[in-house]
Amino acid sequence: MRIASFNVNSVKARMANLVDWLRAAGPDVVCLQELKTIEMPTEEVEDAGYNVRYVGQKTYNGVAILAKESIEVEEERLPGEAEDEQARYLQALIGGRLRVASIYLPNGNPIDTEKFPYKLRWMARLRDQAAGLLALEEPLVLAGDYNVCPTDGDCYDPAAFRDDALCQPESRSAFRRLLNLGLTDALMAIDPGPRRYTYWDYQGRALERNNGLRIDHLLLSPQAADLLVDAGVDRAPREKEKPSDHTPVWCELDI
Repeated sequence: MRIASFNVNSVKARMANLVDWLRAAGPDVVCLQELKTIEMPTEEVEDAGYNVRYVGQKTYNGVAILAKESIEVEEERLPGEAEDEQARYLQALIGGRLRVASIYLPNGNPIDTEKFPYKLRWMARLRDQAAGLLALEEPLVLAGDYNVCPTDGDCYDPAAFRDDALCQPESRSAFRRLLNLGLTDALMAIDPGPRRYTYWDYQGRALERNNGLRIDHLLLSPQAADLLVDAGVDRAPREKEKPSDHTPVWCELDI
């Protein structure tokens, strides 16, 4: 089973590219982020062979799960802060055998505003949710745009991002606390080489120069990590006309 995470940066604007990629790459499960719409158009995705579940939000955020098998939704918001209505988390059981969550973690910039404490609170809530899911001792993939570069090696120019929320010590510490629950970073387990990015800015020929960031991650429970066969980054969608600024990261499980 191939599981992918893809921040599409407006699903309506990228629908043609998304469907082309689905047909070409054929992932079994896809977690989408940044839909930027209340109502996601689903007909073309369904015609490509996928079931669709999503939670949308006008102009911002929005997450979805696509799967060739059945999707049983379990959570449509991240628990822990009842007043938080942002559409950033969707959790489901796929085919009765794999639990996944599509995650769009807050960016947190500028760091001198309320946006950064909100990011850290959200990460603490995600850790609590992950701890509960790990207690089930079942295959689990927490997939999404985490808006965190875990190390300086995940950023093409650490000095330039010193004041960015993606690279703050507090953000990285919160990400480590999540991993320390027993989660495995799928891409790093398979291909820990340098400059393996998932995001490139539209400006300054960033893609051509490989001036990118690794902020999209697939975190696996021990039961899923035991089944890990392969993982990688698919740059093809980023190289298309009018692409998202992200590209899919994927892993393959023998499940």
